[in-house]
Amino acid sequence: MSETVPRVVIVGGGFGGLGAAKALRKTNAEVIVIDRQNHHLFQPLLYQVATAVLSPGQIASPIRELLGKQRNTTVLLGEVTGVDVGSRRVFVDSADRTDVPIEYDYLILAMGASHSYFGHGEFEPFAPGLKSLADAVSIRNQILEAFEEAEAEEDPTRHRDLLTFVLVGAGPTGVEMAGAIAVLVRQSLRSEFRRIDPTSARIILVDAGNRVLGAFPETLALAAARRLEKLGVEVRLGHAVDHIDAEGVSVAGEHISSRTVIWTAGVAPSPRESYFPSSAMSMISAGPSPQPASLPPTAFSLGNRRSARARLMIATRGACSRSCASKSRPERIRVCMLRKYPGSTM
Repeated sequence: MSETVPRVVIVGGGFGGLGAAKALRKTNAEVIVIDRQNHHLFQPLLYQVATAVLSPGQIASPIRELLGKQRNTTVLLGEVTGVDVGSRRVFVDSADRTDVPIEYDYLILAMGASHSYFGHGEFEPFAPGLKSLADAVSIRNQILEAFEEAEAEEDPTRHRDLLTFVLVGAGPTGVEMAGAIAVLVRQSLRSEFRRIDPTSARIILVDAGNRVLGAFPETLALAAARRLEKLGVEVRLGHAVDHIDAEGVSVAGEHISSRTVIWTAGVAPSPRESYFPSSAMSMISAGPSPQPASLPPTAFSLGNRRSARARLMIATRGACSRSCASKSRPERIRVCMLRKYPGSTM
């Protein structure tokens, strides 16, 4: 790559990727952002799309528009399928080409997270998670179709199964989803049907922990639990889900018949390990974490916390640059990074 203008390739247009790109907006570097979607998604509001409060377009913005004023930044639509750390290249699949090589001086991986079923991948077909617009729209359709099926169902004994909604995981997403479904059925859908009573729907929130919002202060968790109870949500704590299939879920030996089960229990890193060797990445997370030693100085992985600012910046101005004037530009960048984030391995 050019010694004059280093190229920084950012994989992912989520919070971390956008934050990294914006941090580089005033630097003398060429920035390339690669994402398999053409939009940035505000994930914290996915549950509102899933419960028909918001439309998909209200929580998604074109990445090109968000970065359109950054003259040093180019956005590419494609999926990164591999990396060659030796020659500093990533390989990208686009609509009409595969394995297109793109060279880099610095690589930032901000690929987000996926669902974690804690070793029970067999649950996934019956309990979808909520990580993308497609997930939210699918869950929204599934919830609304449950009421439509119940309205058309001649056998009243099947109404209870159709109108039972189980959420597995009482973290922020599970609590938000449970509350939003409760509001949906008790307000928006209350008078929309003639043969069924939408307010008879059961909303069950299950978690293995001893309280909802386990990562939050206890006062907030208790307040959330009281609010859920007031909305009519059944909260079942202290037991993990034993089994999930097309007929419902099993918890603590009890089978709960349900046609709509939603997984809100956990997240896992993006499955990049299949094509990014772990030895090729430095881990720069949103908070303190051990840093692996003896890693190449040009590849970084950003943690995916929605409140975190991307922690990577190309420093090309100020006292640091002046004191490094005798160094090559890539080495000057590396030294300035280390001064800004002294606990990082680069």
